[in-house]
Amino acid sequence: MRNPRNFAKPMAIGAPTPPIDIPMRPSRMIHFFDPSNPRMAEKVPQLTDKLDVLLANLEDAIRADRKIEAREGLVAIAQATDFGDSQFWVRMNSLDSPWALDDLLRIIPAVGAKIDVIMVPKVEGPWDIHYVDQLLAQLEAKAGLERSILIHAILETAQGVANVEEICMASPRMQGISLGPADLAASRRMKTTRIGGGHPAYLVRSDPDPEDENAPRTIAQQDLWHYTIARMVDACSASGIYAYYGPFGDIGDSQGCEDQFRNAFLMGCVGAWSLHPKQIEIARRVFSPPPEEVSWAKKVIEAMGDGTGAVMLDGKMQDDASVKQCKVMVAYAKMIAERDPEFAKLYDF
Repeated sequence: MRNPRNFAKPMAIGAPTPPIDIPMRPSRMIHFFDPSNPRMAEKVPQLTDKLDVLLANLEDAIRADRKIEAREGLVAIAQATDFGDSQFWVRMNSLDSPWALDDLLRIIPAVGAKIDVIMVPKVEGPWDIHYVDQLLAQLEAKAGLERSILIHAILETAQGVANVEEICMASPRMQGISLGPADLAASRRMKTTRIGGGHPAYLVRSDPDPEDENAPRTIAQQDLWHYTIARMVDACSASGIYAYYGPFGDIGDSQGCEDQFRNAFLMGCVGAWSLHPKQIEIARRVFSPPPEEVSWAKKVIEAMGDGTGAVMLDGKMQDDASVKQCKVMVAYAKMIAERDPEFAKLYDF
C-alpha cells in the first residue's frame, strides 16, 4: 500500500516535485507526426502557432526498421524548435516492446526540458504507470530537469478499460487518457475493422408496423464507443485529469470524423487526435465551445449574480447548477481566446 503522504513527493532524489493539480491547457487537437520523415520534420516549426499539441510518434505507424531513426529525428526536431505556447508530446513505444526503455533513456536526458507529456500506449493497469513514473523521476534527476514530465495513457485493451479508474489515480503525473479504438477492438474481439466511428451493422430498428409486416422500418446507426468514452470521462473527471477521443481512421470521411469528435466533446472529452491536416481544423472547431453557447453562458452568469437561488431567463429556469456549467464553459472559452485570435473575436473577449 502506497502511503498517501508520499504520493506527491519526488520518486527519485533530486527529481522535481510532481504537480498536485494538472492545469487545463487547450489541447483540442493532438497532431501526430513521424519524426523520421524529413518532409514532416520540415513542417514542424510552421505548425507551432496553429496546433495546441504536436506529438512526435515513435510507436504504431513507425516501421520496426525506422524506430531508431524516428527517435533520433525527435531529438533533432526538439533541439531545433521553439514550441512557444504549443505543447510538445511524445508517444513512446509500448512497454512490452524492445524499444520502450531506450526511448526514455535517449530522449529525456537529451530534450526532456522540451517535453510536456509522454504518451504511454496499451496501459493495462496502474503498474504500467508506476514503472514509467519511477523511471521518469530517475531520468529527470539525472538530467537536472526543473519540472515533472506528465504521463498520458492510451486506453486500448479490455484490461485497461477494466482498470481505468486505478490508472487515472496511479500517479500525480497523470495528465489524461485517450481512447485507442483499433487496438481496443482487437483486444475485445469486436467484429469491426474500422478505426473509430460507428458501424452500419450496430443499429437499432423501429418496431414493425402491425398493419403491414413488410413496411419499411426506420433504423439508426449506433456508436460502438459510447460506453467506453463515458466510463473514461468519468474516471478522468473524478481524478482531476482529462479525457480525449483518439484517432478517426477514415481520412476521407470528414463528416463522420466531425460527428464522432462532437459526440466526444459533448460527453466531456477536451480534444482528439488528428492524423491528417484536414482533421486539424475539424478538431479546432468541434472542441472549441460554440460562440452562441459562450454568449448564453455569459448571460446566465450575469443574471445569476452571486450564483445562488434561481432565475427565469428567456423562459428557461437557471439555478446554481446552471451557473456552474456556464462558468466551466466561459473559463475554457477564455483559455482558447488567449491562444486563438479568431475565437477571441467570436467569443467577444
